[in-house]
Amino acid sequence: MSEHAIRKVVVVGGGTAGWMAAAALSTCVPRGSIDIELIESDEIGTVGVGEATIPPLLTFNQMLGINEDEFVAATKGTFKLGIEFVDWGAIGDRYFHPFGSHGADINSIPFHQFYLRESRRRSLPDIREWSMSAVAASLGRFARPAAGARLPLSQLVYAFHFDAGLYAAFLRKHAEGKGVQRSEGRIVDVLQDGESGHVQSVTLADGRRVEGELFIDCSGFRGLLIEGALASGYEDWSRWLPCDRAAAVPCALPGPPDPFTRSIARRAGWQWRIPLQHRMGNGLVYSSAHLEREDAELLLLSNLEGEPIASPRHLSFTAGRRKLAWNANVVSLGLSTGFVEPLESTSIHLVQSGIMKLLALFPDRRFNPAERDEYNRQVQDVFEDVRDFIILHYKATRRDDSEFWNYCRTMDLPEKLAGKLELWRSKGRIFRDGQELFGPASWVAILLGQGIVPEDQDPMVMTIDPAVAADTLDKMHLSYRQMAEHMPLHAEYIRRACAGV
Repeated sequence: MSEHAIRKVVVVGGGTAGWMAAAALSTCVPRGSIDIELIESDEIGTVGVGEATIPPLLTFNQMLGINEDEFVAATKGTFKLGIEFVDWGAIGDRYFHPFGSHGADINSIPFHQFYLRESRRRSLPDIREWSMSAVAASLGRFARPAAGARLPLSQLVYAFHFDAGLYAAFLRKHAEGKGVQRSEGRIVDVLQDGESGHVQSVTLADGRRVEGELFIDCSGFRGLLIEGALASGYEDWSRWLPCDRAAAVPCALPGPPDPFTRSIARRAGWQWRIPLQHRMGNGLVYSSAHLEREDAELLLLSNLEGEPIASPRHLSFTAGRRKLAWNANVVSLGLSTGFVEPLESTSIHLVQSGIMKLLALFPDRRFNPAERDEYNRQVQDVFEDVRDFIILHYKATRRDDSEFWNYCRTMDLPEKLAGKLELWRSKGRIFRDGQELFGPASWVAILLGQGIVPEDQDPMVMTIDPAVAADTLDKMHLSYRQMAEHMPLHAEYIRRACAGV
């Protein structure tokens, strides 16, 4: 081992972010080469970063060597094939953002261009019917594609819904089994080096002092180290994302769990619905400038599908990101880094993304500024990528029934997002820029789902015989339906493979 190698990592805060970091580090670093200590306080508790996820989590769990059925059972999870959006484009509208692709490209020309051309010639069903994940979701069915699965089943892509508290507990067991030490305690003081500003140690309420060389701040919104000690600054995005409050409450399941999340637009925000094996997760994200706390709670409770099984929890936040996610010898993860509302279930992914970037740029005790700067650049990119995709949902609306929606519909946009919309409006073109999280199929789902149809056609689509393209679309459409009808019901699949105890 190099004389400069880091020998002690301290994770400040537990919850999903803290235990994801501890589990990843303890898995990827040879046992005994680095001591990992996680500090959390039962007094403070944690803010769950979400119960709905997106497909990259499968890669993270595989990296940890987690058995998927055991994981789903332990977290009382269900499978997720996408998100259904209700009342977003206009009241009465309903569309689906599926995982995976729509159809298949023809001669390297994107499928959606053929769909758009054909929809000008005849009435077509919604584009969701050319998505394996969306068709299965609409029928309440699910099956995991086996290795080497053929079309169209190979196009089914999934993620999970789960109890975030149970996921943290599951990861804690995994991490402690690999040598991570958990210390119970509330941090009351932070000692920094007078010259470099690096954090040297934290002091707990009982007087214990925990020293480290690399600190990972998973302390939530307050950012105990990244902001409290290092004053890294915060970039406020509320001019584009005006929602700043949330109320959350679980309720009894009204029936078998759907294999998708639902987001319902309300007059000053939106409501989520996340089905687990044992309960339904519900919440309302809203703007406090347009809706009072008491009215928000009443709106949420009056729209539950089952009896509430706890009292509503209230959260306050400001959409944005820390200006420096890595400062000195502190790297922040989760809510310590920033917050983009969970409309597209990206909260846990942003933790995962930060962890993977840290592993790729893992420092030694010299803390090379080039590594720090590259980490911060990459984190900024992924946060802004997610931000712009979320803004799109608010901007691409025709709703004018409230002051909130009037503001969202008419607000100015970040330059990059405005450019993307112009390309789409012209000829339906969408390009993936670098490592963007959301690919063209996701943008197409939102844009068409909320009624933004291109003004003209891509000239390249006109080079394909329309009869051939139409026949191909019809055959694809039929194949997705037939495959979905042969899948087991989602609830039955869970009962057979991964039911929670």
